Amino acid sequence: MSGRGSRASNKITDDELHALVLKLQTLLPQLNNCRHGRVSSSTAKVLKETCSYIRRLQKEVDDLSERVAQCLDSMDISSSDVEILTNLLQQ
Repeated sequence: MSGRGSRASNKITDDELHALVLKLQTLLPQLNNCRHGRVSSSTAKVLKETCSYIRRLQKEVDDLSERVAQCLDSMDISSSDVEILTNLLQQ
């Protein structure tokens, strides 16, 4: 019986899901034009756009990391300085 009760408490309600999708929508630049408490896009569209946005951000991070690595390789600095800079950038 306790297993059934704990599963029920972990279940998300439709209202909670709606609220989470609204919050997620406000974080997406391409969907952030709706601020009146209603979802202008379907939940599926919001989730799809979220995945696309995360992929674009990850590519941007990878590109920037590559540029930093190239800059560090071209500089005449010690390996300990490179380690310090790398640690600072990872924070």
